[in-house]
Amino acid sequence: MQKAVAADPAAGAPAPSSASEAVFPVLISLGFCHLLNDLMQSLIPALYPMLKQQLHLDFAQVGLITLAFQLTASLLQPTVGIYTDRRSMPYSLAIGMGATLAGLVLLSAASDFRYVLLAAALIGTGSAVFHPEASRVARMASGGRYGVAQSLFQVGGNLGGAIGPLLAAFIVLPRGQGAIAWFSLVALLAMLVLARVGAWYAAHLRPAGAAKPPAHGTRRISRARAIYFVFLLVMLVFSKNVYTSSLTSFFTFYLIERFHLSVQAAQVQLFVFMAAIAVGTLVGGPVSDRIGRRPMIWISILGALPFTLLLPYASHFWTGVLTIVIGMLMASAFPAILVYAHELLPGRVGLVSGMFFGFSFGLGGLGAAAMGRIADASGIAFVYQLCSYLPAIGIVVWLLPDLEQDRARKAA
Repeated sequence: MQKAVAADPAAGAPAPSSASEAVFPVLISLGFCHLLNDLMQSLIPALYPMLKQQLHLDFAQVGLITLAFQLTASLLQPTVGIYTDRRSMPYSLAIGMGATLAGLVLLSAASDFRYVLLAAALIGTGSAVFHPEASRVARMASGGRYGVAQSLFQVGGNLGGAIGPLLAAFIVLPRGQGAIAWFSLVALLAMLVLARVGAWYAAHLRPAGAAKPPAHGTRRISRARAIYFVFLLVMLVFSKNVYTSSLTSFFTFYLIERFHLSVQAAQVQLFVFMAAIAVGTLVGGPVSDRIGRRPMIWISILGALPFTLLLPYASHFWTGVLTIVIGMLMASAFPAILVYAHELLPGRVGLVSGMFFGFSFGLGGLGAAAMGRIADASGIAFVYQLCSYLPAIGIVVWLLPDLEQDRARKAA
């Protein structure tokens, strides 16, 4: 993995100087560890029925488990990002995964609700450390192909989130709570890989006292305008995540109620939607490198609007087709949004990554909770009619500057 690198000011640390120097072993390692990380964190909701029965929990306590995980996984991410922007910690990835390992071991043996809460918080802490720092290292190893790097990194998380519940169903649920300990081996594997990535990171840090290069690649933007543009990006993440969480949380219920499918058939269609999200994430980064971040965000968010508006009225066949198109389009937005934010706030990769990954967790959870209340009051079908208008928020992309165009004009 050792390779000469040049400075990347947006990452706050060196990165390969050209696209041909992208360090793909590092990027693939990060994507693989993202798969393992999100696989482990997706175990928590998948195990709720078993934990509720074995530990005699009520629904309020189940909700508190989610809160303990979400608070640490969401709110700690920007804090970790701010700290590591100022002080590089190459081995923090492996250390954070150690918190996940401890949480899994504790969860496998927990006989009291308080220990379950602590276990969920530890797993959330590991996730909070992993996402901003892994995103930083992905940018360092990108060789200027920032969209490709973020896609390779993020698609691992999509796959892990889809695989985790399946493994919980086939491994943990038949064998009981103690079988959770087997997944600590997954955390140990991730720690070993991340220790190797940390060694590459440490070897490519800017020497102490070296001059910090100027932030090329973006025009100078005042702090107030930068905050305003970040707010617009958050609105786009809101529209994307609340819509996709409404599908992932309630899609099976919608299919069963609307088309009278069996549970198994509905789950297969949900898995197809999750696969479309993974494909969209993988494709979105390279395409945004070619056509630009702003056009990619236009296409991904606002381009999904006609399909989301049709979905509540489509037949069973066309529902399957539309959800594939919607999943691919919306998922392709996030790599472009994240890289755009990195370029908007150069030198703040940890803060930006932690904030946007944290918002992804938090907004998705809040959206699912709100949609659940609406579904109780007005029905599942109404949820999809209401959510179909969310991609219209994509119109705010018109207010964002085209950073690549600005760069080209400056170069000319």
